[in-house]
Amino acid sequence: MKIIIDDLSKPKVIQLLTEHLDGMKANSPPESIHALDLEALRKPEITFWSAWEGLEVTGCGALKRLTVHHAELKSMRTAKSHLRKGVATHLLHHILTKAKERGYKQVSLETGTTEAFKPAHKLYERFGFSYCEPFSDYSDDPFSTYMTKQL
Repeated sequence: MKIIIDDLSKPKVIQLLTEHLDGMKANSPPESIHALDLEALRKPEITFWSAWEGLEVTGCGALKRLTVHHAELKSMRTAKSHLRKGVATHLLHHILTKAKERGYKQVSLETGTTEAFKPAHKLYERFGFSYCEPFSDYSDDPFSTYMTKQL
């Protein structure tokens, strides 16, 4: 698997992000969706990675700088055809390694609470993320779960 910094211009990546946003809309009410669209992912404080097997995009993820020492994990998604093949594990390991290299001391995330998000919770727990209170600009929301990890 090849993981690259992506400029969000490839049709296959755009399709994966559309799938990601559609999944958020299907599993959370509109006011509880915190997934970023293409334009938001292109902001300078965000680095976006895509994962590839040959010519097929297998997944994506992003890291958003919150402060000098704190970053947020965003837009983690595995392509439907590559679920349960270790894509998310490889991507998360890669992103956390990059976060350490950049000097971050903490990485946090927001994800949903419905059944569709349970595999994500398990992945983050395996990587040592613990549940926490809302961070940054987030507030209490029954459809949001917050997790954090000290690096």
